[in-house]
Amino acid sequence: MPSDIDPKSGMRLPLPRREDLDEIGKKGYDRGTTTGATIMGLQGPAGIQLYTKAAPHMQSLNKFLRFEAGIPPRTREVAILATARELDSQFEWVAHEPEALKEGVPAQVIEAIKHRKDTAGLDRRDAVVIELCRQIWRDHKVASETFAEAKAQFGPSMLIDIVLLMGNYAGTAALLATVDMQLHAGSKPLLPIP
Repeated sequence: MPSDIDPKSGMRLPLPRREDLDEIGKKGYDRGTTTGATIMGLQGPAGIQLYTKAAPHMQSLNKFLRFEAGIPPRTREVAILATARELDSQFEWVAHEPEALKEGVPAQVIEAIKHRKDTAGLDRRDAVVIELCRQIWRDHKVASETFAEAKAQFGPSMLIDIVLLMGNYAGTAALLATVDMQLHAGSKPLLPIP
């Protein structure tokens, strides 16, 4: 572990003590320690969010985009993995590859994202999400053809929600990178990063 990592929090910031937090912070702390409320508990985004008053708003948006916007679970996980891959977010990838498998994302799709392979031969809904994500984060411009196909596949409202989901996970990747969040003890890196 790098020398600036707190061994208990797994990041560059120590976890605040619950009793030192205000009411909003205590709710966030309790959420992070409740089994099933988050994928990674306090050693992850929930722990980082203890440092910001924006946490409840971030959590509400994430919950809405993941579970209430109507994005199919498979599409949701493809979008999250594609974002994690493009931003080389090992922590997000390790959290979401198992989620993607649970939601029925085929191993072939996961491998295409993981190894930045061509999307030819993949289900078109998966492929267009991957292509859209790559163009947003890699090219910083979405081709007219990609936009048209994504709009045809998902409709304009869901398309925008998918992009918002990608942006939400890009923000989380930025937080994770800033505090150099380490993988949980015993977790192995799953994303090949040079």
